[in-house]
Amino acid sequence: MKNRKLGRQGLVVSEQGLGCMGMSDFYKGGSEAESAATLQHAIESGITFFDTADMYGPHTNEELLGRAIVAAGGKRAGLQIATKFGIQRDLKDPTKRGINGRPEYVRSSCEGSLKRLGVDQIDLYYQHRVDPATPIEDTVGAMSELVREGKVRFIGLSEAGPETIRRAHKVHPISALQTEYSLWSRDPEDGVLQTVRELGIGFVAYSPLGRGFLTGAYKSVNDFATDDYRRNSPRFQGENFAKNLRLVEKVKELAAKRQATPSQFAVAWLLAQGSDIVPIPGTKQRKYLDENVAASSLVLTPADLAALDTIAPKGAAAGLRYPEAMMASVNR
Repeated sequence: MKNRKLGRQGLVVSEQGLGCMGMSDFYKGGSEAESAATLQHAIESGITFFDTADMYGPHTNEELLGRAIVAAGGKRAGLQIATKFGIQRDLKDPTKRGINGRPEYVRSSCEGSLKRLGVDQIDLYYQHRVDPATPIEDTVGAMSELVREGKVRFIGLSEAGPETIRRAHKVHPISALQTEYSLWSRDPEDGVLQTVRELGIGFVAYSPLGRGFLTGAYKSVNDFATDDYRRNSPRFQGENFAKNLRLVEKVKELAAKRQATPSQFAVAWLLAQGSDIVPIPGTKQRKYLDENVAASSLVLTPADLAALDTIAPKGAAAGLRYPEAMMASVNR
């Protein structure tokens, strides 16, 4: 596993990270024991970059990752832990949520994450969603105080738009922007990638496998548990599902010619988009982790890349990437 730089402030991570969300929330199935084993296997496989958030669970995903650090013998050195604040979930009813970027909330959230992770410093601390009621300067100002105090090494934003990124970067250097990016979500190519590259900010691509769709494993919405949140996602419904399935089948056919899986082609495509991009595919099973890690050894040819651009051009996926109400909080 090679390394990549995120930003110009000194953050170096494995070229693939591990998205931990699905181990604790939103995607059903699996077990905590297998998730814990997958975390340990990731460390052994050379992955050093782990992504979580206080809202996953809520809170339980950070605790799971914290236990994995302890299980690894407390080997904190060499690992980069990223977590996020900003999406508040009601602990009694987690379906209720809000967005909070107030300075006092930034500090209290950080203290909670440090405790749950069992660390004294967070390597990369993101604002999960931009709070329209709080000036970004105030939020990033509070984050920069945490850097000065040594509680945070580097700071990032998630799903922020170009103007917000520029304003934030003037207050304190932003090391990474995390936004959805994949063969079926190429929205960052409309100004966001250009902005972060101009400013020297790294890009972390979440959902690089299209919430599992690009694995080719799903043929029907009935493949998901009744309480799996993807059942409510526009891209997994009705004719959208059928159209997107045809897209995945074409990727699958292309990958088969290279004796690869569609997942590996999707990750390799992202790695080929620039050395400043770090995908964080999520999985809670060791066998799929191995499949994703192998994508780092898959070098796509110019012909492969041209074929993928033909199969999955910008805007090819049918349906919004989130329900309409949630779309208001992205790229803001």
